[in-house]
Amino acid sequence: MLPYARSILSRFPKEARFRKLARIRRLAAETRGAEIAEAAAVLPLMFMMLLGIFWFGQAFSIYGAITRAAQEGARAGAFPYCATCVGSNNLTAYATNAVNATNNALLASNLNPASAQYPATPPLFNYCVSTLGTSGGCGPSSTICVQTPVQLAAPLSAGGSGVCGTSVSFQYPFQFWLPFTSLNKQKIFLTAQARARMEVH
Repeated sequence: MLPYARSILSRFPKEARFRKLARIRRLAAETRGAEIAEAAAVLPLMFMMLLGIFWFGQAFSIYGAITRAAQEGARAGAFPYCATCVGSNNLTAYATNAVNATNNALLASNLNPASAQYPATPPLFNYCVSTLGTSGGCGPSSTICVQTPVQLAAPLSAGGSGVCGTSVSFQYPFQFWLPFTSLNKQKIFLTAQARARMEVH
């Protein structure tokens, strides 16, 4: 025992020292406050995990919704094409149908169509009409990229015609809220793309 400790203990009677030592041992063995300390350390981590599960679940939900909206738009833009109708086919009207169907599907999923944006890199297709060249642009909307009529598949034989259709693509913003992490208030863009073969009447 250190001299300083011996000098302190020598000031008390023997029984008082034993009682004091017994009280110190009881305090050292006390565990009633351990649960509170453990909860204080674990609960913030559990809270952050639950927040992460919620926000990543929201991101997956929105991704599924915008993918379905792109599929609806591609089907709407592919259906009206008519190869035997009298007069010229107005492909701009079919692209407008695709945009309207996509916006309606977004509204049905409680998403704001005005928040949609062109994809960072629009898909690159060859037009079915050879005089139009390569499709790298989008239209007619300023938020939804509609490309039609484009080749969705290469010809099966040399000189044959490929599969023509409509492509719809766009991206939708999503913002995380995870305090004390690098993802807090970070905005990411979820990309949706769908293609549909044109129905020729």
